[in-house]
Amino acid sequence: MPRSNRPRGRRPRGGSVSEELDVERILLGARHTETRRGTAWTVQPISAANAQKDYVCPGCGRQIPPGIAHVAVWRADGVLGDLADLEGRRHWHTHCWRIA
Repeated sequence: MPRSNRPRGRRPRGGSVSEELDVERILLGARHTETRRGTAWTVQPISAANAQKDYVCPGCGRQIPPGIAHVAVWRADGVLGDLADLEGRRHWHTHCWRIA
């Protein structure tokens, strides 16, 4: 007898809070912290759908046009305070950040 691909159990109709957070994480990317040359950096992936402005990549000096997935990077150590660190964020091509 062939295998059925239909789910056997019933799921609740309303999405749970954890499912909503998972969808948001998939759409926005998973923010994480990386350490480079002794400095902690917060790295936030920006999806192509959420990339709506022009930026200049500090790694290569080229433009990141709207609609191109990339990463936003800022200091995570809070030396100047969280607000100043967030205001100092820069948008990098994903490849440029990986090789920096």
